[in-house]
Amino acid sequence: MRWARTRLRRAGCRTAACHHAGVGENVPRWFRTALAAEPEHLDTEVDGARVHLRCWGPPDTPGLVLVHGGAAHSAWWDHIGPFLAAGRVVALDLSGHGDSDRRPAYDLEIWAREVLGAAEAGRIAGPPLVIGHSMGGWIAATVGARYGHEAGGVVIVDSPLDSQPPEEARMRRDRGLRRYPDRAAILDRFVTIPPQEVEPYIHRHIAEQSVRETDGAWTWKFDPAAFAERVLLREVLPAIKCRAAFFRSEFGLLPPSKVDDLAALLGPRVPMVELPDAGHHPMLDQPLALVTALRMLIRQWAVDDLPD
Repeated sequence: MRWARTRLRRAGCRTAACHHAGVGENVPRWFRTALAAEPEHLDTEVDGARVHLRCWGPPDTPGLVLVHGGAAHSAWWDHIGPFLAAGRVVALDLSGHGDSDRRPAYDLEIWAREVLGAAEAGRIAGPPLVIGHSMGGWIAATVGARYGHEAGGVVIVDSPLDSQPPEEARMRRDRGLRRYPDRAAILDRFVTIPPQEVEPYIHRHIAEQSVRETDGAWTWKFDPAAFAERVLLREVLPAIKCRAAFFRSEFGLLPPSKVDDLAALLGPRVPMVELPDAGHHPMLDQPLALVTALRMLIRQWAVDDLPD
C-alpha cells in the first residue's frame, strides 16, 4: 500500500551538537557521539498533512520507526536513534507535534497511518518494527491491531494499561498554549509529565527543540487540540496481529500489580522487559539501558526470522 508522498528537506543543523557549547564539560562521550550522527531530515505527506521525519542509518535496509509520546517530538530520540542504526531508523513528528502540520482532528488511526507513511518515506526495507513510548505505545499497538500484516513487530514502552496517557490528561486540563515573553522563560518551564529526574544535557537538548516563536512570543510546538480521551490500552492489546513486546519502567506507569493482567492480555510468548531504576521516560533517565534492551530484542527477532 502506498502511504505517503515524500520530498527531501535540506535543513540546516537542528541538533544540539551544533550549538550546545554552553552545556558544560560533563556531557558524556556517548551523548556527544549520538548527536554527532546528525539525522537526515525529510518531509512526507500523509492524508493531506506534512509529516516531518528524522532518519539515521543506511536507506533501503530493514529498520524501525520510533514514535514519541504526547506533546513530545522526534528529537526525543536524537540520542537513541543513532545507536539503533545498524539498519534504517526513522523518527517522526506526529501531526500536531514538532515540525509537522496540524490537522482539524486527530485520532490513533490517523497517527498509525503516519507511522507506516514514515516507514515508506524513510526508505525502510520490508515491514518496519514500530517502537512507541507512552501515547506512542497506543499508536504502536494500533499499528499492530489494524495493520499487523504490514509491521514486523511492535514495542510498547511504559504505556499505562488502565488509564489515559499522562501528558494527554494534563493537556486536556490546561486547554491552550501559554505564551512566554522570551526563549529563556519558556525553556525554564520545560518539564516532563509526570515529573522525573532528567540528565541536564538531555533536558536542554530536547527543551531547545520543543519551542517556536510566534507573533513576538514563545510557545510550545504541539497543538493542544491533539489531545483527547483514548480507548484504554488493554482494549487494543488483544487485537495485535504481529509480534509484540512491552518495556516496563521500574518507576513508570505500569505498577507491579498490573503485570499479570498485561501478560494475560498479550499472551505467554510476548516478552516483557523490565527497565530498572527508570522513570516513565526511560530515554531521559536510563537511555543506555533502553538502547541495550532494544538492541537485544531487535537482534533476537532478527535471529527468529532466519530460515531453519
